[in-house]
Amino acid sequence: MKLITVQELRKFREQDVAFELIDVREPYETEMCSMGGKPMPMSQLMDHLADIPKDRPVVVHCRSGSRSCAVVDTLSTRYGFTNLMHLQGGILAWQAEVDQSLHCD
Repeated sequence: MKLITVQELRKFREQDVAFELIDVREPYETEMCSMGGKPMPMSQLMDHLADIPKDRPVVVHCRSGSRSCAVVDTLSTRYGFTNLMHLQGGILAWQAEVDQSLHCD
C-alpha cells in the first residue's frame, strides 16, 4: 500500500501536483471540518467507483487513518486501483502538523 504523510500532501498542494483528494468520512464529519477533499463516504463508496480517477494520484483520507487504509486496501486488491495513497494519520494529523486552524474534535 502506498502511503503519504501530511507533509508530503502539503508539498503536493504547494507544487500544484495534479491529484484527487477523497474524504471517506461520513457527512456529519465533513460538516465539522474539511481539507477540501471530494466527499465519498466509506459507507457509499461502492456506489461511486466510477467517480474515482485512475489517471492521476488519488489521496484517500479519513479522521485518523483507519478507514482510509481499509478503503485503499480494498480498492487496490479487489478493484485493481494502482494510483491510490493512504494519508497517514488522516485529518487529525493534518490538523496537528499542517493546519492548526481546523477544529475537528
